Amino acid sequence: MDFVGLTIDILKLLASWVGSYGLAIVVLTIIVRAALWPLNASQQRSMKMMQTLQPKLKAIQDRYKSNPQVMQQKMMEFYKEHKFNPMGGCLPLLIQMPIFILLYSALMNPAFIQAAGNSKFLFINRLDTTLRASAGISNDGVMGTSKYDTFLPGKVAKVYLPDEVLENVKITKPKNALAVQGEIVPGENIDFKMSLDHLDLKFSQLDKIEKAEITVTDLNTKEMEDITFTRQGDLLIASVPTVEMKKEFHWDILALIVLFGVTMWLSQKLIMSANKNKDAVDPTQEAIQKSMSTFMPIMIIGTFVIVPIPAGVFIYLIVSNVIQVLQTLIINKQLDMEAASKKVNANDGSRVIEAEIVDDKDKK
Repeated sequence: MDFVGLTIDILKLLASWVGSYGLAIVVLTIIVRAALWPLNASQQRSMKMMQTLQPKLKAIQDRYKSNPQVMQQKMMEFYKEHKFNPMGGCLPLLIQMPIFILLYSALMNPAFIQAAGNSKFLFINRLDTTLRASAGISNDGVMGTSKYDTFLPGKVAKVYLPDEVLENVKITKPKNALAVQGEIVPGENIDFKMSLDHLDLKFSQLDKIEKAEITVTDLNTKEMEDITFTRQGDLLIASVPTVEMKKEFHWDILALIVLFGVTMWLSQKLIMSANKNKDAVDPTQEAIQKSMSTFMPIMIIGTFVIVPIPAGVFIYLIVSNVIQVLQTLIINKQLDMEAASKKVNANDGSRVIEAEIVDDKDKK
């Protein structure tokens, strides 16, 4: 199954309902986070329970530190007794990673770029733009290129025979179909070639091909041009004029990166403060958690500055962080209410026992 194509189709469907691809990404994020709500709630419960169990776990570690095997066995027995899964908090993150990769692949896919790559949303100029990228002008007959650009043909071609025109002829293995003849010199014509074998046609039809129209995408600039290829022997060839493109710095993407860092830091801050138990926290562990909450957002932001992430993916990440903040507040309030209820019940039980003892003394 083509999961990237399915993701693009879902975005198209949502965009037709809400009116824009930016809102479609927001809605998709809400749907994903709603589906993961039970798992995230379980994660927060696990973190809360871990804080409560920390002193007992530390006692086990101290008692059996000279025998690691026994210590591991005792810890597993302890987890089983308290129905606690130490890996339970990792599951939501593991599930969200494929979603992140799918959305990234979808927004960088030529099919999405052709359909909605230049879509605007709020202050964002293009959903497919990265921090440093060149956005060429599509379908102007001139390909904006740099020396090391790579190109990808569409999945179908319009093929001309002497007596008919074949629409939507499948191009097999498009990633390997198109080649550049010679070096790319920005400002000079770029020569493309493609073997006829990459067209999914009968031999009798291949022999009659005169020319073909194929959409070619520059994967670096995201520019798309409808190029006419003429036949030369067993090849389809085309020569396209180019202009030199230089990478630009996009401040709207930098703003998204900063928003992501702020929302991530706030989410981690709330989770740590809500699950902090002064009587249970190991000073070393507390110092590690503080360092992680400070440096983790910085490290991720640094990575996003280097790695080209499309604006649409940042929309997903920011909305996801905002939902995480709201979820943390809601679930922790529920946990506090449950803890208060248990405390009241425990106190009531103690009063009943004390009353029974006093009553027995009076009878005597």
